[in-house]
Amino acid sequence: MSGSAAAVLDALGDRTRRSIFEKLADGPIAVGVLAEQLPVSRPAVSQHLRVLREAGLVVETAAGTRRLYRVNPAGLAAVRSYLDRFWETALDNFALLAEAEAHRQGGSSS
Repeated sequence: MSGSAAAVLDALGDRTRRSIFEKLADGPIAVGVLAEQLPVSRPAVSQHLRVLREAGLVVETAAGTRRLYRVNPAGLAAVRSYLDRFWETALDNFALLAEAEAHRQGGSSS
């Protein structure tokens, strides 16, 4: 597994970070607004956002005195590639199984 895929999976392994990430999927949000929506303190939200940012899952921008956070779609590319590998293998194995079953059924009717 690539380092970036591991960092993303590790970052999303925490329930609070997953919740923050899901809230950001609706659009950019300030730290204070996130903290109001979660059962953790504002400093804790900031720490979770730092982990998500370091994993490449979120980016921050300045809007006056506020910092807005939003999902970084590029951050999901590494983990998507990692998971797609398993999906492709599963599909290949299913196709082989289906072919073998079709061959077996075709051979028994002769």
